[in-house]
Amino acid sequence: MSTTTTDTDTPVLEIDRVTLRHGDGDSTVVALDEVSLSVAPGELVAVVGPSGSGKSSLLAVAGALTAPESGTVRLEGVDLGAADERERARLRRERIGFVFQSGNLLPALTCVDQLRLALRIAGIAESDPRARDPRALLDSVSMTHRADRRPSELSGGERQRVGIARALVAGPALLLVDEPTAALDRARSHEVVELLAREVESYGAGAIMVTHDHDVLEHCHRVVEMVDGRLGVPAATA
Repeated sequence: MSTTTTDTDTPVLEIDRVTLRHGDGDSTVVALDEVSLSVAPGELVAVVGPSGSGKSSLLAVAGALTAPESGTVRLEGVDLGAADERERARLRRERIGFVFQSGNLLPALTCVDQLRLALRIAGIAESDPRARDPRALLDSVSMTHRADRRPSELSGGERQRVGIARALVAGPALLLVDEPTAALDRARSHEVVELLAREVESYGAGAIMVTHDHDVLEHCHRVVEMVDGRLGVPAATA
């Protein structure tokens, strides 16, 4: 895949010189240290780095879950720091999709109902132009044959496919993906990340994927490395 985006792309997400600290006094930890990152529509950016390097903090700031100490975070041009909590909550529901390590599906719901519930939580009717048809979206991730099955009847890779579809169903601008291959074998890991990249391109969303799995980075458009709260380009791709 291409490793660059065009200059004409308007970023979905702009993180500019963000700093975030945890703790007080001698126990203070700098989780993010003057971090800057932009993500374009249709771009899947992988963030790699050791545990404790700040990757989860980056997702929390990007997802409007945590406010940074300094710097700015803009989602589709909206300054999240200037928005009140109600507006940030609305943006999380409507404009940000989350993909978790193991799909994080509700055990009692079928695959198609997982997507329908996500629409209801976002406050978007299935007839709304912003919504994607749940069954059509499951078809796009090759899960039509499992649409009426519950998570206990699915493999790990299938659960992740449903998780990706659920994250996309409300038409978000940004996807935040946390270790999607942690519980998968190598073949399924490649399938899931290749699918994620394809769906991001197809729907024009921007995406950040935190991962320890270097085998799947070939499917991403760009790779950045986080070490001690700072972002850079891994030596292998510099």
